Amino acid sequence: MGWEDDLFALFDDLEDQASALYAAERTAEHADRSRAEYQAVTLASRLMATIGSTARLGLLGVGPVSGIVERVADGWLLLASGDHDWVVNLEAVATVEEASVRSVPEVAWSPLTRLGLASALRRIAEAGEPCLLHLRDGTRHDGVLRRVGRDFCELAEGEERRTVLVSFAALAAAQSRA
Repeated sequence: MGWEDDLFALFDDLEDQASALYAAERTAEHADRSRAEYQAVTLASRLMATIGSTARLGLLGVGPVSGIVERVADGWLLLASGDHDWVVNLEAVATVEEASVRSVPEVAWSPLTRLGLASALRRIAEAGEPCLLHLRDGTRHDGVLRRVGRDFCELAEGEERRTVLVSFAALAAAQSRA
């Protein structure tokens, strides 16, 4: 029976080798598939998973801002930071720290998240509250939002209520002053 034991040992060894090769191939395929699927993850989807948690954002022209991510929508997010809320243009977000490791795919978002930056700024304008507009180049405009167009907002600035039109492309964030 010695030769039968040797034969079974050979078959066991071949089966172990085949299992190891299969596991190695499957691991590589899983890694490739994970990389391919992660390419579809957006910054907004990671921030959506961060809602209710604190995050630190690096904003172009503003610098670091920390607060609780309260809402994420199409092109913007609402960050609660102490006494002031920030409506942040997602295109002005340079870095995010302390974000969730998860992501929420956009197909799972509420229909309300389709409201754009203009919608968020219109709410500020309707409230008539003073706000500070931070631009990506580092300049600021302090005043009251009057009206919001498709791709810009109109701010009444200073005591003389001088009108300043601010393009959304230049806007980093709007900070509440109330």
